[in-house]
Amino acid sequence: MEPTETAKAAFLKRFGKDYGYPDAPKNINEIRASEFKRLEGLVYLDHAGATLYSEAQMEAVAKDLTSNVYGNPHSQSDSSLATSDIIAAARQQVLDYFNASPKDYKCIFTSGATAALKLIGECFPWSRESRYMYTMENHNSVLGIREYAFDHGATAVAVDVKESSTLQNGTNKSAFEFLEYTAQRRAEHLAQQGGLNGKHSGSTYNLFAFPSECNFSGQKFSLDLVNYAKEGVGKPLKGAPNLHWMVLIDAAKGCATEPPDLARYPADFVVFSFYKIFGYPTGLGALVVRSEAARVLTKTYFSGGTVSASISDVDFIKRRKNVEQVFEDGTVSFLAIASIRHGFKIINTLTPAAISRHATSLATYTRNTMVGLKHQNRVEVCKIYGRSGSEMGPTIAFNLRRADGSWVGYREVEKLASLSGIQLRTGCFCNPGACAKYLDLSQSDLIANFEAGHVCWDDNDILHGKPTGAVRISFGYASTFEDAEKFLAFLGSSFVDKFNLSGERHPVLMKVDLYPGFGSQQLVRPAQLKSITVYPVKSCAGFTVDKWPLSNNGCLQLWVTLCDALLTDVPQVPEMRNIHTSINLELGLLNLKSPHCKEILQLSILKNSTFDLMEEMDVYNQRYKVQSYGDKVNMWFTEAIGRPCTFLRCSSSEYPSCDGTGVRGNMCRDKWGKLNFVNEAQLLLVSEESVSNLNSRLNSTYFLTDSSRPVLVDAMRFRPNLVISGAEPYAEDAWRSLHIGKAHFISLGGCNRCQMINIDQQSEQLQKSKEPLATLASYRRVKGKILFGILLRYEIKDTKGEEQNSAADIWLKVGQEVYPSIE
Repeated sequence: MEPTETAKAAFLKRFGKDYGYPDAPKNINEIRASEFKRLEGLVYLDHAGATLYSEAQMEAVAKDLTSNVYGNPHSQSDSSLATSDIIAAARQQVLDYFNASPKDYKCIFTSGATAALKLIGECFPWSRESRYMYTMENHNSVLGIREYAFDHGATAVAVDVKESSTLQNGTNKSAFEFLEYTAQRRAEHLAQQGGLNGKHSGSTYNLFAFPSECNFSGQKFSLDLVNYAKEGVGKPLKGAPNLHWMVLIDAAKGCATEPPDLARYPADFVVFSFYKIFGYPTGLGALVVRSEAARVLTKTYFSGGTVSASISDVDFIKRRKNVEQVFEDGTVSFLAIASIRHGFKIINTLTPAAISRHATSLATYTRNTMVGLKHQNRVEVCKIYGRSGSEMGPTIAFNLRRADGSWVGYREVEKLASLSGIQLRTGCFCNPGACAKYLDLSQSDLIANFEAGHVCWDDNDILHGKPTGAVRISFGYASTFEDAEKFLAFLGSSFVDKFNLSGERHPVLMKVDLYPGFGSQQLVRPAQLKSITVYPVKSCAGFTVDKWPLSNNGCLQLWVTLCDALLTDVPQVPEMRNIHTSINLELGLLNLKSPHCKEILQLSILKNSTFDLMEEMDVYNQRYKVQSYGDKVNMWFTEAIGRPCTFLRCSSSEYPSCDGTGVRGNMCRDKWGKLNFVNEAQLLLVSEESVSNLNSRLNSTYFLTDSSRPVLVDAMRFRPNLVISGAEPYAEDAWRSLHIGKAHFISLGGCNRCQMINIDQQSEQLQKSKEPLATLASYRRVKGKILFGILLRYEIKDTKGEEQNSAADIWLKVGQEVYPSIE
C-alpha cells in the first residue's frame, strides 16, 4: 500500500467507529464529494473560525426563499404570519439543540454571539457589590462585559479553574479551585459619582462567565461549573445569604460539536452564532436565557417591536411582556432565521454526538502525530498548547521550532500553508488571556510588545525571542482524514529539518551558490546591466528605457515619485496594473494611459510646476510632504480604476528615510537613504540567471505534478528596476556593494516576496496562482522570508567618502558593466 493508505488503515483501525458517520445516510466521503465540491484541491482547517456551509444546504435555502413569501413579522398579513410561524419554529429548534425546555428557557435572536454578550452586559443588574468573574481563557467579547460592570462600580476578576473529583455518597462529584488574579475596579467611577453608581435593592447579583470550549487551545471546560457556581460554595463564590451567582456560557466555539445540555447544566445565559455550527447564515446568533434570569435583566432602550404602546410627546411607554419581543430591537433578520432550519436538518441528521466523535478523532490523530515530529537532531518541531485527551475539542493550537531551537513565526507558517492550499488561522484569536497563559507572556511582555508596535493582525509574530501568537487548526463535521494527512505532510516537508543520503541538510533554508571565481573584492568577469525599468506611479505599469538619470535620492526618476497613496495592492485593485506610464525627460512630462479613459493624461514633473495643495501626511506609516495635482487628475484616476482615489506626488521633502516600519508592518530596510513612496528600498535588482534557475525548477515541478502547463516567469514578474545578466544564479545574494558605471550602490539584502509575484502583470486577465512563490518557498526561505532579488541603496558618496557628481551627471545605461564586491 501507499504510505497514505497505510496511515489511513492504521487510523481507521483505531478510530473507525468514530470517524466518517458510519450510521448516517451518507458517509464523510460521500458528503465531501456531493456537498463540498468547492473544496477540491483545498484543505480547510479553520472550522473554529467559521464552519463551511454545504451546497445541499444552500440549495435548500434558495428553494425555500424563492418558493415562499416571508413578510415583516410586525403585522397581521398572511406573509407576516408565515414569518412569525417560521421564527417560532426556529426558536424551538434552538432550544431543542441545547435540550432546553421552552418553559425554562427563551431564545432571543441577535446579530451574533458578540451582540448577545453585549446585551447581557447592558441589561445585567450590576451594583457596587457585584462581581464579574471570568476564566482567563475567554474571548474578548466576554471580557468586554466588564466595562458595564466597571461603569456601575462593580469588581471584575479573572480566574484560573482547577478541577478535581471527590467521592460523595458513592459517586464522583467534581470540585473546583478558583485561582484569582488581581481584582479590578475603576476607582475613578466611584470618585466621579460619589461611590453611588449602580442600583442596590438588597440582593446582589454576580456573574460568572466561562467558555464551553476555549477558542484558542480547544480546552473544554467542565459544565459541572454551572451547578458549582450557582450553588455558591467555596472561595471566591461563597458570600452573604443575599448573594446570587448567575452563570454565562460562551458556546460560540463549543456548540458546533458539543452543545451544552441545559437540562443537566442549567446555565442562566448561553450565547452562540449559527455560522459556527453550519456555516450559513452569518450575522445571526442567539442568547438562550433562563426565564428566571430574564426577569432580573433591565432594558433601557425601546424600539419598534419592543413596546405595546408609546406616545411621542409624553413620557409614556408600555413594554411588551414577551421576553423575546422585549429584547429583540426592531425587525429581526427573518430571512436569515428562516434559513437556519436547513442547517439544523443537516446537523441533526448526522447528530451532534457523531460530529463530535468524528472531528475529535481527526484532531487526536493529528495532535499525536505532531507530538512525534522531530528534527534530525531530535529537537521537537511542535509546541502544542493545552492538555491532551478527552478534555480537548477538535482544535489544535501550536507553534513550531527550528532545529536550532528558535521559533518559526506564525506568519511564515500561514504564508506557506496558503501556498500549499491549506487554510488555517494564526494570531491570538481574540483570546488575550489564553494567549498570554499558553505563550508564557507576562503583563510586562505584553506591554513591551505593544510598545514595539505589535497589534492584532500584524506581522510581528516573534518579539524579544518569544512568539506573540500561535497557529491554530480546527476540524469540523466536513473534515476528512485526507485533510489531516495533507496538513501533516506539509509540516514534514516545510519545517522538519532532515538530511539526505549524502548527509546534506534538506533545503528548507536557502542555500546560496556563490559566483565561481568570486574574489575578495570583485568579479574577474563583470556582469552587465541588461535592462532598466522605471515605475513612476506605484503599482502601475512601468516602462523600459536604454538609459536614465539617477536622482539624488537614488530613484530612477528625474525629480519625484508619483503615487496613489491609498490604492497600491494589485490583487485588490487590479485595474492599477493596466495604467501604462512613460516620461518625456526633455519636456518634463509624465504620460499616463488607461484602457478605461479616452484621453491620455499628461502631468508636469518639473520642479517649478504648480500644485493645488501641499501638505504633510502619513503614507505607509511614514511622514511625507506631498503635493496634489487637483480634482481633474483625481477624476481621471477614479475613472481609470473604478473607485475614488487621490493622486499624490512626494515633494522634495526634508524628511529623512523611513523609521523602520513600512507598509503592512514590513520592516523598511533603508533607514539611512532618502526614500519616496517605496516599501523597503530605493531600487530592486534581479538577475536573469536566477530567473532561469527558478524556471528550471518550475519546469521540474510541472512534470512531477502533471500540471496542465508549467508556470514560467520572466524577470518583469518581480517588478525590478535593474535586470543584470552574466552572473551565476543567486550570486547577487552575497554582494555587499556594486558599481554600475559611475554609480555606487550598497546591497540591503534579499527582497522578501509575497503573493504579488503570483500575478502575471502582463496578462489581460487577473490570474491567480500559487507559483512561482510556492517553488521559491521550497528553496529560498530564510527565517520566514522568501527571498528573490536584492534591494539597493544609491550611495551619494563614493568609496573615498567624497560627494559624487550632481544627479544630472549620473546616468545608468543598458550595457554598462556591473562590478560587485562581497566585502
